Amino acid sequence: MESTTQAATVHDLDAAHLAAWPLPQPEAEGDKELRGHVLVLGGSREMPGAIILAATAALRAGAGKLTIATGDSVAQLVALAMPEARVIGLRENDTDGFHLDALESLDPLADKVDAVLVGPGMRDAPCTARLVHALLPRLDGAGVGLVLDACAMDVMLHMPHDWPDDKPMRFARPVVMTPHCGEMAHLTGLAKECIVGQPDTPALQAARDWNAVIALKGARTVIAAPDGTLWQHEGAGNIGLAISGSGDVLAGIVVGLLARGAPPEQAACWGVALHARAGDRLAQRMGTLGYLAREISMEVPALLEQLGRNDGSKHVPDGTGARHVPGDEQLGG
Repeated sequence: MESTTQAATVHDLDAAHLAAWPLPQPEAEGDKELRGHVLVLGGSREMPGAIILAATAALRAGAGKLTIATGDSVAQLVALAMPEARVIGLRENDTDGFHLDALESLDPLADKVDAVLVGPGMRDAPCTARLVHALLPRLDGAGVGLVLDACAMDVMLHMPHDWPDDKPMRFARPVVMTPHCGEMAHLTGLAKECIVGQPDTPALQAARDWNAVIALKGARTVIAAPDGTLWQHEGAGNIGLAISGSGDVLAGIVVGLLARGAPPEQAACWGVALHARAGDRLAQRMGTLGYLAREISMEVPALLEQLGRNDGSKHVPDGTGARHVPGDEQLGG
């Protein structure tokens, strides 16, 4: 990644901006199908809880229907923990990855789901990348939204055997990716310290090059779109959110909003804002340290109502009033 990509402005994801950018709402007389069908693909023998956290968050974000695809070894456990979901067991290999024959179970779902999350709790990155590469044409053809989290983002690094050496990985349709700074360093080859200190440029460069909405997580989270638009979220959330499973919850919120009909950049921005504000609510009630990732999504429904009622009439989300980002920093590392 060698470029000088830099946004002229960055939009603050405050309450006014969110209220002026309302989420799609289902018809009052609609059924669960109209609220969106989510497929969450992930989990492993050692981390079945990650997929439960993500799936729960997708429903808390308002999705109406849920299917979970996970390993045979934990499918029954997940089904008992998630009575709201249909759970599909997939054949596993010795490294906790899924065999490509999982496509036989997943392919028919492409015409039935609205959004897919891949990654929470998965452990075999090369195997996961092969599965994602195999799924992409089917999901693209059906117009299904996609969120990649955790090792599923390694699809950028592990190409199919017949992939041309001189062809960089780029998605045909924008997907959402949710790396933290360490994962972003792994994906780009940049030094983690450079990304932590100046996340805007790496996020924008990746968004443009990969045709992805990048939610680069940190104390200040930035969300970059392929067209160069940049948002930031700071001043909410707290160190309590830095806990195992928190990222799974964020990914679940994002895919739930995507299933409801939000475009990728809106789902990512609202997801980040809801996640941070949920952390603030828990910190106020329970203390900054010690609340659990499973408790984050419980705050989301009330926050959706609250943010949806705020008056955003004074905010124009097309750049007016956005903060200027000085300089023309180059990527390095």
